[in-house]
Amino acid sequence: MSEMRRVGAAVVGLAAVLLVGGCGGGSETQDATASASPSDEVTYAVVPTDSATADESTDVEYAPGPEGEIDRKADEEGWTYDSLYSSASEYVQDICDSLPVSAKDGASRPQWLAESGNMDGDGVKILEFGVPKLCPKWTSTVRQAASGHYERWLSGGEYEVTTNPKPYDPSSDSDVQEIAPGTYRAIGHFSECYWERTSRSGDIIENKFVTQATTLTVTLRAGELFKNECGTFKPVG
Repeated sequence: MSEMRRVGAAVVGLAAVLLVGGCGGGSETQDATASASPSDEVTYAVVPTDSATADESTDVEYAPGPEGEIDRKADEEGWTYDSLYSSASEYVQDICDSLPVSAKDGASRPQWLAESGNMDGDGVKILEFGVPKLCPKWTSTVRQAASGHYERWLSGGEYEVTTNPKPYDPSSDSDVQEIAPGTYRAIGHFSECYWERTSRSGDIIENKFVTQATTLTVTLRAGELFKNECGTFKPVG
């Protein structure tokens, strides 16, 4: 009997030890949870979606007025222009400023516009849309240049006289340009220069070595070739 009491006491003691150990474990867990400070909490940032970022990056603001209209139209149509300009409207404004002064001597204004390369590529579309908005007085000039039918002035070079001359082609490899028949006149101060009219076979029809002159006049007929080294000849009449 006394031996059974000893065994029962040992079992009770073991249970007491387990109970104490269990309580201690629970206390450590609660202490760890209670010791966590608010600063240890994880904060989640709201990151915009790709579509929202794309919308913000493509939201372009345009200046009020005709400049903004030109820039908006160019962006919508995907028109490209010379990288020297920061915007399509700046390109148009430069042409508006250049037309009064850039074509006074060697070419008519639509001729200068067409043959200077400013109408190449999307340039013609930008100018046809933008010039009426920024400098409407030159709208007709732009239309003539775009059509290829405008008054041609004959500066130094070689020309083929034809009834229906083709519009100037800046990409052509030929240095000979086609011009319409008619009478042309050059006014200025000429010295030590030369011009000639020849047939297609090379026979000289008329020529002149100019030593001193202030007015030169030549009449060109279809089928002839004209070589000019004397200033700028303009159509008469």
